[in-house]
Amino acid sequence: MKKFILITLSILTVSFINAQKTVSGTILYKLNEDDYPLEGASIYWLNTDKGTITNFSGDFTIEKSEESDLLVISYIGFLSDTLKLKSSSIVHFLKPDENNSLDEVTVQKKRKTIQKSYLAAQNIIKVSSEELLKAACCNLSESFETNPTIDVNFSDALTGTKQIKMLGLESPYMMISEENIPMIRGASQAYGLTFIPGTWIESIQITKGAGSIVNGFESISGQINTELKKPFTDLPLFINLFGSQMGRLEANVHINRKLSNRLSTGAYIHLNNNDERMDQNQDSFLDRPLSNQINIMNRWQYTNLEKGLVSFFTWRYMQDQKQMGVLDFDPLTHAGLNIFWGSEIKTNRLDLSFKTGYVFPETPYQSFGFQSAFSTHDQDSYYGLRIYDIYHESLYNNLIFNSIIGNTINKFKVGVNFSYDRYIETVDNFNYNRIDKSIGTFFEYVYNNDSDISFSGGIRFDNHNRIGNFITPRIHFRYTPKENFVLRISSGSGRKISNIFAENQKMFGTNRTINIIQKEFGVYGLDPEVAWNYGLSIIRSYRFLGGDLELVADYYITDFKNQIIVDWEESNKISFYNLDGKSISKSLQLGMDFSYREFLTLSAAYKNYIIRSNYNSGYLYKPLQPRNIVFINAGLESSIKNKSQWKWDLTINLIGDQRLVETIRDYENKTSPKYNLINSQITRVFSNKFEIYLGAENIGNYKQINPIISSENPFSPNFDSAQIYAPIFGRMIYSGLRLKL
Repeated sequence: MKKFILITLSILTVSFINAQKTVSGTILYKLNEDDYPLEGASIYWLNTDKGTITNFSGDFTIEKSEESDLLVISYIGFLSDTLKLKSSSIVHFLKPDENNSLDEVTVQKKRKTIQKSYLAAQNIIKVSSEELLKAACCNLSESFETNPTIDVNFSDALTGTKQIKMLGLESPYMMISEENIPMIRGASQAYGLTFIPGTWIESIQITKGAGSIVNGFESISGQINTELKKPFTDLPLFINLFGSQMGRLEANVHINRKLSNRLSTGAYIHLNNNDERMDQNQDSFLDRPLSNQINIMNRWQYTNLEKGLVSFFTWRYMQDQKQMGVLDFDPLTHAGLNIFWGSEIKTNRLDLSFKTGYVFPETPYQSFGFQSAFSTHDQDSYYGLRIYDIYHESLYNNLIFNSIIGNTINKFKVGVNFSYDRYIETVDNFNYNRIDKSIGTFFEYVYNNDSDISFSGGIRFDNHNRIGNFITPRIHFRYTPKENFVLRISSGSGRKISNIFAENQKMFGTNRTINIIQKEFGVYGLDPEVAWNYGLSIIRSYRFLGGDLELVADYYITDFKNQIIVDWEESNKISFYNLDGKSISKSLQLGMDFSYREFLTLSAAYKNYIIRSNYNSGYLYKPLQPRNIVFINAGLESSIKNKSQWKWDLTINLIGDQRLVETIRDYENKTSPKYNLINSQITRVFSNKFEIYLGAENIGNYKQINPIISSENPFSPNFDSAQIYAPIFGRMIYSGLRLKL
C-alpha cells in the first residue's frame, strides 16, 4: 500500500508539472442550438511549426511555445480564430464560414465491431451491437460467442445455462453492470445473464483485469458493462423473431416514441419459450429444460442539451420458469416425491433505476452524475427432493463529480456510493438470512495527453457491516513509444462476499452432501474473498497486404489472499472452506485481428490458463478448466447493392483437456478429451429495414457422453449432473428475421 501511494503521488506530481507546460482545451461548434465537437481541427502557434489536431471529442493538448502566445484554430468550412491565451485551459466555439463553398468529399471507413482502446489507460474492449448480430445471442450469456476475451461453456447438464469466464475465473469474480449500475450479483449470479435479452443491448464494454473503483470494490478479474438501447436514438419499431429445430422460439419487439424534442420513451418486450421434450443421448433426462420467459422494459429519456441535462428512468419486470428432469416428470403429480426425478426454477424479478447527468454549460469538462437502482429477485426452486429458495432485495446509489486539475489533461472523479442487500435464503431445511450494508467514497485521477502517456489511479475507502473498514487501490498505466504501439500495465485489489449457494446452484443437481467448514465469524461462517490482480498488455498494429493487422498479447495474474474453495474432490460431498495456502490464476492470451477493405475480417487467439489452489487434498489444478483454448473467427460481407447485402460469419473453438474430479464414472486424475466447436451464421440483408438469418451451433455435433452420472438411479448418493466439460446436446440449427421501421 505504501508503494502504491508513493507511485501515485509521484505520477500526480509529474503530471502537475507537465500541466504547467501545456495548453489544453476543447473545440466545438453549434448546430440548431446544440453543441458538437470538431474532430480534426488544426491547432498551432502563430508563425511557428508547432501544432496538433483535435481528437474525436474535440479535445487537444499542445506544448506552450516561447516564440508565440497567439494560438490559431482552423477547420475547413469554419472561420479561423486567433486567440491570445490567458489560461492553460480553453473551451472555444468556431463559427461556420457562410461564404465558403466547396465540393462535397465523402471519406468512409467501416468501424470495427470489436474495438480495442489505444488511448485509455485501462485495457478496454468495446463490442458493438453489430457484433452481437453475428451469432444467436438471444441473451447476454450468448453475446460473447464471437469474442475471444470471454470463455463460454455450459454450467451443468440440466439447465442448459451458459456461464462465462474471464481470465479463467467465473462470473462472480467480475463486476457485471448495466449502464454502470451493478446488475448480475447476489441471487442472480447463476442465471442473471439469461435475463438480459441480446436485442436490448447497444454495446458491451469489457475491461480486463483490475477495473475502475468508481462502481465498487467487488471486481477482481475484470468488468463487463452493458449499454442498453436508448429511446432517443433507437428505431421507432424493431421486431426480431427466432426459432430453432430444438423447439426454442423467441420474439423481441421494440417500440420507441419521441413525445417532444426533449422527452422520449420506449417499450421493450422479450418472449421465449421451449416446450419440446428432447432426449438425444437416451438417458431419460431432458437435454434442455422446458422453459418460458416474459421480460418487459419501459425506458424514459429526457435530454436538454442547452442546460446540459440528461436523465433516464427505467422499469423492468421479468418472469422466468424452467422445468428439468426425466421425460415423464409431471410437476403437478410428482413434485416432492421420489418416483420421477424433476426440478423447477421459478424466478420473478423487478428492476427500477434512475440516472441523471448534468454538464455545466460554461465548463463542459465539469459534471455531476447520480445513479439509483432498486431490485427484487424472488426465486423458488427444487431439485428432486432438495429445496433452494432465495429472495434478494437490493438498493444501490452512486453520486459522482467529474472535473479537471488545471486543464483537460488532468481529470478526476470523486464520489460516494451506498448499497443495501437483504437476503432470505433457504437450503433444504436451513435458513440463511442476512443484511449487507456498505458505504464507500472514492477518488480517481486520470492523466491523458492523447499521445504517448495515460495514467489512471484510483483509491476508495469502504465501511461494510460484515467486512469492516478497508481500502481498495487500483492503478493503470499506458505508454505509446511509437505510433500504433501500446504498452499497458495494471494492478489493483478487489474483494467480495461469496454467496456460496446462489453462485453454485449446479450443486443442487447432485446428491452430494454440503459441508461448510466454518470459522467463528463471516457470512456462512466464511471470510470474504480478497485478491490482487496484475496485468500486462501489448498492442501493435500494421498495414499488411493492403489491410489492417493488429497483434495483441495479454498476461494477467490473479493472486488470492483469501478465497472460498469450492471442493468437489471427495466423492458424494461438496465442501466450502477458506483458503489455507496459495491460490493463483495465470492467464496468457495471444491474438491477431486482420481486416481487409470492407469485406473480410479474421480473428485468432491462443489462450493458456494455469489455475491452481490449495485444496485439502493438495495443490491442484482447477477442475473443468481447459489449460489451452484456440479461437478462430472469420467474417465476409459482400458489397452493398441497392441496399442489399450478404454477411457470413464462422467461429471455431478448439478446447483443450480439462481435469475431472473423481466419481464412479471418472477415475482419479482423469482428464476430458479435447474437442472443437464450430458455429456459423449467414445473413441476407434485403434493405435497411428487413433481413433474415440462418445459422447453426455445434456444427460438428460433438456431445459429452453420459453427462449425468447415475441417471438411471437419480435418488442414489452417486447422482451428479455437475461434471460437464462439453455440450450435452448436439447440432442446433436456427433461423430468424429482423424488421426495422
